[in-house]
Amino acid sequence: MNADKKVAFYTLGCKLNFSETSTIARNFVSEGFERVEFEEIADIYVINTCSVTDNADKRFKSIVKNALQKNEDAFLIAVGCYAQLKPEELAAVDGVDLVLGATEKFNVTSYINDLTKNNVGEIHSCEIGDADFYVGSYSIGDRTRAFLKVQDGCDYKCTYCTIPLARGISRSDTLENVLENAREISKKGIKEIVLTGVNIGDYGKGEFGNKKHEHTFLELVKELDQVDGIHRLRISSIEPNLLKDETIDFVSKSKIFVPHFHIPLQSGSDKLLKKMKRRYLTDLYSNRVTKIRETMPNACIGVDVIVGFPGETEELFLETYNFLNQLDISYLHVFSYSERPNTAAASFEGVVPKKTRAKRSKMLRGLSAKMRRAFYETQLGNTLTVLFESENKEGYIHGFTENYVKVKHPWNPEFVNTLHKVTLSTIDEDGLVRFHFAEED
Repeated sequence: MNADKKVAFYTLGCKLNFSETSTIARNFVSEGFERVEFEEIADIYVINTCSVTDNADKRFKSIVKNALQKNEDAFLIAVGCYAQLKPEELAAVDGVDLVLGATEKFNVTSYINDLTKNNVGEIHSCEIGDADFYVGSYSIGDRTRAFLKVQDGCDYKCTYCTIPLARGISRSDTLENVLENAREISKKGIKEIVLTGVNIGDYGKGEFGNKKHEHTFLELVKELDQVDGIHRLRISSIEPNLLKDETIDFVSKSKIFVPHFHIPLQSGSDKLLKKMKRRYLTDLYSNRVTKIRETMPNACIGVDVIVGFPGETEELFLETYNFLNQLDISYLHVFSYSERPNTAAASFEGVVPKKTRAKRSKMLRGLSAKMRRAFYETQLGNTLTVLFESENKEGYIHGFTENYVKVKHPWNPEFVNTLHKVTLSTIDEDGLVRFHFAEED
């Protein structure tokens, strides 16, 4: 019945969203739909939304408009975090036919009776307290690495964050299911798996529908390390208070887990960390960086930081800037604070003007560029393994080393999704690294 129907997907936001989009897409394909690229004409367009920043919210309308320009009769479906938080807003966007919340999104096809467009978007959205069960996901087939979801939801109460409102309580996939998904991915020839979730260091909580930990994140890492056929495992963002010494030590000895950590900081000011209700202070954060550097001198360390949080004076911002400047880290992901409805921080005093937020963001992005360049310079002369990507970008193929150095090489389709030993040689004018093949030495 669906054999001639085409469906396309667009994902906003994080790696977790990408893994869930892929799972939803596989459900469509298993029911006879043909998956096509979002740029193509389709009968159904599914947009997986994000609520972390203002920008992702604003982009939704333009994506809808873009889809309708391709096919004005297309059936448009919104799922994801913003669809859970503000379903009425999305349903009111001209052209949107169906809005599905946190639990409903995994059963999209069951909500489609026919593809007749609705005058007003139809909403199916649970109370977030009902999002207490786990749905496993992984992305596959559209890139050289897979994002494997191991955990969902969050029990933290950070004052700026909507994720607990959008995704519910912390809960985990069963250990056996994670391992089975990893085996499935490796059999498909994908070389790298990135572990993802909302708060992956909390892995094990809610594994069998209860709140206690059945397993720890370290146990998960150790078990995955034994799965045959995986070439690389990468840990995505992990909270500093949940990144234990034992995990760092294990990764340093593993042949599969790569030396790359992404650790949210959010502020280098203890005063602001307390206002944010983060579960650590700067001393603990410095300790995590030091521990990684002691065990893995060549590791790549990425950092999330928010500028313009309410109460961030010039003095407190400089505290963050100086704290970051003295850390031995590799790059920053910089976010300008966005007021999010129903969060505690939205009512805090000391609102930072948007122009000031933009100026501070620019300063930290400049610092990040210097840090990345300095890190790349420490890697010149090292022999590392590159996994090449699938895209031809202006005549070049790009890839990443195990410790996340981005390299470039003249396009060769035979390199796609292959691993090569290379010796890093120079940094190009665009900030990417050139190399020569180690096999040729």
